[in-house]
Amino acid sequence: MIRILLADDHEMVRIGVSAYLQTQPDMEVIDEAVNGKEAVEKALALRPDIILMDMVMPEMNGAEATAEIIKQWPEAKIVIVTSFLDDDKVYPALEAGAISYILKTSNAKRIAEAIRDTLKGQTVLEPEVTSKMMQKMRSGNGHRLHDDLTERELEILLLLAKGKTNQEIADDLFIALKTVKTHVSNLLSKLEVQDRTQAVIYAFKNDLVE
Repeated sequence: MIRILLADDHEMVRIGVSAYLQTQPDMEVIDEAVNGKEAVEKALALRPDIILMDMVMPEMNGAEATAEIIKQWPEAKIVIVTSFLDDDKVYPALEAGAISYILKTSNAKRIAEAIRDTLKGQTVLEPEVTSKMMQKMRSGNGHRLHDDLTERELEILLLLAKGKTNQEIADDLFIALKTVKTHVSNLLSKLEVQDRTQAVIYAFKNDLVE
């Protein structure tokens, strides 16, 4: 059973999303938070499998709450569910440690699928978000840390950018899962990033993804 914490300051959104997720045989909304501060407190106390995080909330916004949760609990899996695609909302949320970013206008089935995929370690981004990352972040010249990647590490980075899990990468490249994990660890170190999501952001920023 996937245990979910739902953080949103709009009661009707919480009621609607929660009602649908409760119909899923593999999901359970274990609690709700009405602001960012409460989201942090409940996330750290309950340790849910997935946190659905709104961006615009009182006391602490979604990006700030995400950053605080990740700081104290790096393994947390956070899905941003918002109405906003502004640059000042997208980038801070992902850089703070959110794994996925989807819109409230998405149908309920897509939100459920995003929860399942995120739990597997995949990054789920709205097409608009991916486009923004490609268009806006390419302007950064970076430090070309990726020049230090081996051919195999670069190949794996591009597969990560496609949302592949470690097991799927192992299957695609016909190598052991343990080997994939070693390559991922090495490329994260070389790119000076903390996790897979930041590595994907780096790939877009440096125009490595077509």
